[in-house]
Amino acid sequence: MATAETAQCTDSMINGLPNICGRWDDLPTGGTNRQPVFLNETDIQLDNVQSAFAVALHMHQPTIPAGGDDLSTAGLIGHLQYMFEHCGEGDNHNAGVFAWCYERIGEFVPQLVSEGKSPRIMLDYSGNLLWGLEQMGRRDIIDKLAQVTCDPQYRRCVEWLGTMWGHAVVSSTPPADIPLHIRAWQQHFASLFGTEALQRVRGFSPPEMHLPNDPDVAYAYVQALVEAGYQWVMIQEHSVENVDGSGISRPHLPHRLVARNSDGETVSITALIKTQGSDNKLVAQMQPLSEARTLSRQDFAGVNIPPLVTQIGDGENGGVMMNEFPDGYLGGVRGLGREGVVMLNGTEYLELIEAAGVKPEDFIPIQPIHQHAVWSRMEGEGREAVDKAAQAAQGEVPNFHLDGGSWTNSISWVRGYDGVLDPMNKLSADFHEKLDGKSVDTDSHAYRNFLLYLMCSQTSCFRYWGEGHWTEYAREICRRGSEALRHDF
Repeated sequence: MATAETAQCTDSMINGLPNICGRWDDLPTGGTNRQPVFLNETDIQLDNVQSAFAVALHMHQPTIPAGGDDLSTAGLIGHLQYMFEHCGEGDNHNAGVFAWCYERIGEFVPQLVSEGKSPRIMLDYSGNLLWGLEQMGRRDIIDKLAQVTCDPQYRRCVEWLGTMWGHAVVSSTPPADIPLHIRAWQQHFASLFGTEALQRVRGFSPPEMHLPNDPDVAYAYVQALVEAGYQWVMIQEHSVENVDGSGISRPHLPHRLVARNSDGETVSITALIKTQGSDNKLVAQMQPLSEARTLSRQDFAGVNIPPLVTQIGDGENGGVMMNEFPDGYLGGVRGLGREGVVMLNGTEYLELIEAAGVKPEDFIPIQPIHQHAVWSRMEGEGREAVDKAAQAAQGEVPNFHLDGGSWTNSISWVRGYDGVLDPMNKLSADFHEKLDGKSVDTDSHAYRNFLLYLMCSQTSCFRYWGEGHWTEYAREICRRGSEALRHDF
């Protein structure tokens, strides 16, 4: 880990640490400027559109204590750097291809625009990855991304989606830490691409497409998104239900995710529905384009609008994304015009249909999966009533759980990870017990250092990849966080 004595300060790196805290209340997010960001720049006329599709690329590499041979002293580095330094292990020989995947949208968009085409893409980069690229000195990648993010001739084509800085899955993240990840990503992004670019970030992409369905956790999550200025969130279709418990039937139209806590309080946010499960071929081979070609305009809230097929996939992971995506994306965009079936980004679509007369309050209300089973069995209010209703539902509703929904139904992000979750939860609890309600300099090196440990410890990779060195990485990060908490506060 860099220290104040050994590292130089830059805008996006402060004493060797990512610029992730200290300015949260001053950031001009999408919530502080509600004016449309794409409506006045789009080259698409909604009246000429039959249907549309939106594609997002998710990019992530975890931060690991692997910058040295001794786990207890090894520096925190990005996994991409580890791949470059250990090319003989596993598929690490693909490190160069992975790096190109992180920058190639910065090449594709200018190329397509120069050809007179109208490309669109949404980008979701974890804070871990962005910091890892900085640590490696890969300003070439960040500069290419900055060009398509900030240059007026390209920025209408590229929409960034916010996310959890440390790629934390919400159901297995202490609720008090959810806003920390959200705000940290916003500040880090602004330090890299500017505050004007941050104001254009209106949508949110959850790590692992995970949506918590415990009422209080879901409420805390949506509340944190709204308070951070986000206007919509991408949701996996089988992680939600209609308010009567039935499955959603119009996934290509916007919905309104309603979160209700155990005290009966509600908060809501617009949701765009990602269809199908986790299969990168859906994006690499432009399946959303094929699906959009089968759809036509629909009447919705008294207005005739085109539907939107929404899809996200890993931007670099697997042969199909490394090898097939470039031809699929470039060929798909080159075959499109500005009428009929078109490519749009999420916020652009929402702004276009709102200008046509569809308001957010018109969107179809939905809730996290299995919540109807709870609400229909509730007697009174409060956490005890929720737990009692959930216990009743457990014995009556097939496959009932409150572990949340993700891109796959085969993985729980809560059960079976005690070896990681116990030290992670203790680190968080000790932090909040020691510092909550006290005057803390959130722009200090000590706070930034600890926050980094906290968020890195909650990265989903440490659970997804199971026991072994990934678990050891997580425990070591938690150990360092606990030591920093004792020493610096």
